Amino acid sequence: MKIKNTFLSTFILSLIVLNFNSIRAQESVKLKKFKKHTLSAGLVMAGYQGWFDAPGDGSDRGWYHYERKGRFEPGYCTIDVWPEMSEYEKQYETAFKFEDGTPATVFSPHDESTVNLHFKWMKDYHIDGVFMQRFVVEVKSELGKKHFNKVLHSASKAATEHDRTIAIMYDMSGMQSADIDLVMKDWKEIITEYGFDKRSRYKNYLFNDDRPVIALWGVGFNDGRKYNLKDVEKLIQFFKSDEAGNCSVLLGVPTYWREQGRDCVKDDNFLDIVKQADIVHPWFVGRFNENGYPNFKSIIGKDVKWCEENGLAYMPVVFPGFSWNNMLPPDKPSSTNPRNKGNFLWKQFSGAASEGAQMVYVAMFDEIDEGTAIFKLAHKVPVGKSKFIALEDDIPSDHYLWLTGKAADLLKRNKKLPTEKPLQAEK
Repeated sequence: MKIKNTFLSTFILSLIVLNFNSIRAQESVKLKKFKKHTLSAGLVMAGYQGWFDAPGDGSDRGWYHYERKGRFEPGYCTIDVWPEMSEYEKQYETAFKFEDGTPATVFSPHDESTVNLHFKWMKDYHIDGVFMQRFVVEVKSELGKKHFNKVLHSASKAATEHDRTIAIMYDMSGMQSADIDLVMKDWKEIITEYGFDKRSRYKNYLFNDDRPVIALWGVGFNDGRKYNLKDVEKLIQFFKSDEAGNCSVLLGVPTYWREQGRDCVKDDNFLDIVKQADIVHPWFVGRFNENGYPNFKSIIGKDVKWCEENGLAYMPVVFPGFSWNNMLPPDKPSSTNPRNKGNFLWKQFSGAASEGAQMVYVAMFDEIDEGTAIFKLAHKVPVGKSKFIALEDDIPSDHYLWLTGKAADLLKRNKKLPTEKPLQAEK
């Protein structure tokens, strides 16, 4: 009789636990009405690379992420679009020239004024904020960590001044298993300095209810990475611990993560590890063009359903276009995904919303070296050996900021996004 009672008690307790977990799972995917600095319906965040440097900016890295083979001059560069520079307080003259012979300038996010301007634009165009990319391979070096700490410091101030949201995203590309401890140490240093893990210390960090959001990008890709799923699991457990601030974890996964196809590893434990996180963030850049998107977008709907069934939130990627021409060696064929004046970006916003996505990640705010930047771009670009994609004359330099903000406004009000791109009024 005692055995039966014990069994019955255990059985009842199991039912209670299962029911609690089921309720928790349902609550975790029913995002609340939009609330600032909170994971909620209508949230639109961009990625912020912040990895560019220029000689004389104080970083001691010279031309960085602008150059190819150590040179930033006609025929040697990695950027494919040129920033509209008229509003930057600090500008750095380059060896590139416009058609009239005047030198072209670029920016450096090592300058606080540059980061502040970018956050001002986020506010002006109603973009909620950015995930601050923190590249593990960069912060391993003294100069790299110095630079990214400087950018983060500027961003923490700018986010407060312009009431925007920030969150840390560890990009694990190029990372090795031995770097796991470095990541944990880095986060502990950050929360000690900034208090991102406590609303009472810093109110502009992204939270999921009462937990700070931390992003781990690069989980499950089958491109020969030198860290494994056990390393990822160790990081998830760390970030969810009291020591790390009981974080809510976002995992940046391959496009075909759910069925472990194409760009994803085939591992029986992969989806179990994904389920240990809180937010799924599949990477879509370069996976389709405008013509192929209608057939692709149903993947989002299936992703949403899987996440709902497993108690996870979902944040897909949209991107304005892609270009990888100057970055590739001269003997390689060019690679461009046309923007089509914003039609491509808007189809992704509209498509993601129609498939049930409640939040969106825009890749990227400032990535001019892969042509995905949504910040202000130049109509007039340098001429010569390197070929840059100029913004079309009949759309304003802020067009992609405006489109992103327009989508964000509609998502926050739970309004249906039209399939056709809205028209921006002439200034």
